[in-house]
Amino acid sequence: MGKNRKYAVSPKRDENYPEWYQQVIKVSDLAEHSSVRGCMVIKPWGYALWENISRELDDMFKETGVKNAYFPVFIPLSFLEKEAEHIEGFAKECAVVTHHRLEQGDDNKLIPAGKLQEPLIVRPTSETIIGESFSKWISSYRDLPVLINQWANVVRWEMRTRLFLRTSEFLWQEGHTAHSSDIEAIERTNMMLDVYEKMAEQYLAIPVIKGRKTQTERFPGALDTLCIEAMMQDRKALQAGTSHFLGQNFAKASQIKYQSSEEQEEYAWTTSWGVSTRLIGGLIMTHSDDDGLILPPRVASSQVVLMPIIKKEKDKEMVLNYTQKLANEIQDIYYYNRKIRVEIDNRSAASKNWDWIKKGIPIRVEIGPRDIEKNSVFVGTRDKEPNEKTSYLKNEFVSILPELLDNIHNNLFNKALNFRKEHTKLIDNKKEFYNFFTPKHSNEIHGGFALSYWCESQECEAKIKEDLKVTIRAIPLDAKNERGKCIYCNEPSMIRVIFAKAY
Repeated sequence: MGKNRKYAVSPKRDENYPEWYQQVIKVSDLAEHSSVRGCMVIKPWGYALWENISRELDDMFKETGVKNAYFPVFIPLSFLEKEAEHIEGFAKECAVVTHHRLEQGDDNKLIPAGKLQEPLIVRPTSETIIGESFSKWISSYRDLPVLINQWANVVRWEMRTRLFLRTSEFLWQEGHTAHSSDIEAIERTNMMLDVYEKMAEQYLAIPVIKGRKTQTERFPGALDTLCIEAMMQDRKALQAGTSHFLGQNFAKASQIKYQSSEEQEEYAWTTSWGVSTRLIGGLIMTHSDDDGLILPPRVASSQVVLMPIIKKEKDKEMVLNYTQKLANEIQDIYYYNRKIRVEIDNRSAASKNWDWIKKGIPIRVEIGPRDIEKNSVFVGTRDKEPNEKTSYLKNEFVSILPELLDNIHNNLFNKALNFRKEHTKLIDNKKEFYNFFTPKHSNEIHGGFALSYWCESQECEAKIKEDLKVTIRAIPLDAKNERGKCIYCNEPSMIRVIFAKAY
């Protein structure tokens, strides 16, 4: 198509990226703002996407021996106070319940009444309350390991919110495990990070870098935090998943103790790990374009839409019957161990092709009387230009459908990987480093991932953050020991880390 063609989303990415992001969510019908400040309504097309992500993750968790459970949304304030670093890390984001009923005041307005003896925190994360249960469940080394996950909602009272990326309430899973040794707990921490990497790359088509957080950036109360980091199309980093080795800190706070095989009382070693609906935000910002959402096929809300084209009433029954039979055939095809999800759009609206482009469905199929005469279908894929379509014989299309979906996944992944490579730079000069992250104009996208030396000083880390709003996103797990000089203070360093602006 020509350079001057019209796009479905305004503004375009290179004009106003934050507003483009909001408009993609709107035109694709994923979600909308709620009347409750900072919260969102996830609409059916968006929730189906989350269901597919969570279904795949749930299977992966269970393959490692994890079982699902559920714990209260309310956490007594005293539970959080048991782990000092933990409460300090979450204090500013906590929503607090102080009363348990409403009464009518003199002006007939409802007012809180029945003050609670102890305030309750609306779950920001569940280490403390799950730890309290673990302390009851575990008494002997024979009870270990305990491998638990819960699918839940979380409340963190964010000051600045953005749909999917940062909302006051969001959906997530949080895994919590207890072990008899630090080695076993560390193995679990790494194992769950590998699961998140698999979800990101093999299902969401998002290339990620596995790394370790610095002490400043790690989860409050953890001894070690591992992460996967991805680059968005505005070159900022998105933390797409974390896995924490908690050591014995939370076990001591919650009194998770067991009798060892040597009949000694020991504290358990614990982990926690989680991903959230933020993955959908990452998916949008990694793949989508100026025509709207682009969904990677393996988690797409639906993977194929059939669009019967009926211009004459006499053709209606024939076209609809052909379409339904094709849908039945497609629904019996397995792709990535799931039956292919198919939609039929019987509307006569001229805009329906564009509606599905904006919603990001991977494959669009047009079926008209002429196609039926040739026993064929007319196919467009979301990774190509809107007018780039191919005619297939129906049987050929059905047989190669999994291959077409795989091609879309691979195209999306490789495009995102090449983008990350293009905007990742080895920088050893402080002036060059500062220029890399300082846009010359207010509307200019600047920066990316800078691989630079760091002396492991929290002071240097803080100074760079203060000057540039740039943080150390990860110390890559595959980083090699190299001799260099810290990008800020010029002192000797042995590691390169990833610096970036982040969501």
